[in-house]
Amino acid sequence: MRPYAEVIGDPIAHSKSPKIHNFWLAKLGIDADYRACHVTPDQLPAYLAARRADPLWRGCNVTMPHKQAIIPLLDRIDPPAGEIGAVNTVRNEAGGGLSGTNTDASGFLEPLKRDLEQSHYFRMARIIGTGGAARAIITALANQGFTLVVAGRDPGKAQALLDELAPKGEHHAAPLTHFAEPTDFAFDDREGCLDLIVNATSLGMEGQPPLAFDWSHAPPRSVAYDIVTVPLDTPLLQTARAAGHRTIDGLSMLIGQAAVAFERFFGVAPPREHDAELRTILTQ
Repeated sequence: MRPYAEVIGDPIAHSKSPKIHNFWLAKLGIDADYRACHVTPDQLPAYLAARRADPLWRGCNVTMPHKQAIIPLLDRIDPPAGEIGAVNTVRNEAGGGLSGTNTDASGFLEPLKRDLEQSHYFRMARIIGTGGAARAIITALANQGFTLVVAGRDPGKAQALLDELAPKGEHHAAPLTHFAEPTDFAFDDREGCLDLIVNATSLGMEGQPPLAFDWSHAPPRSVAYDIVTVPLDTPLLQTARAAGHRTIDGLSMLIGQAAVAFERFFGVAPPREHDAELRTILTQ
């Protein structure tokens, strides 16, 4: 009879969230638990109805395919979930009711904090993907002053996302194949600029084909950011390093977004001084 939180999704067995949250609970000596719960789309309403009545349930993280479907089932949507149009964290409020928020955007930006604290003449991000994670990334980077190029299998969907989430910028949509072929484009001097290459798809994940990206599309000193976590060192990151670019792996976003959710569930910040130990556990 301990307080608990969960991560829900379909599928869910691959989730690293229980290891992350239970690691922090143990470090802090909190008598609580964090679990994975397989919830199919047709089970989602019944799941939430049952959890509402459980005083020990602190809330849940939400993964695919529920991040948008869960919204009408909640009592309140907090920023930035409303702006992003997706929820990844639900909290069971002490006074009753379920509130939804999104910690993906802040988790994504966390490893870029030092870069974003600097001033730049120009910021540009090439984002590959149009799924749920891309929604948070597009919103986060648009709010940080980036010009965006979003590429997807369906350029129309990419343009629709830009129109919805970043309507004020001079952004562009492109087919996924655009970045697969070499280019002879001569980039201008990028000193004082910040350029990102972001893989927001499952391409490169174990069991999936690699993302086809030719690094001639990346300006000098670009940062390659891949949100895939299995494997951690994806083919995209390997080729980025070979081309001389800095890289950020998927655990950075995963741990960052989990930290915000943990505090909402258990009322205390996680002990981030143990991140190196946690990363070792997550890669075993």
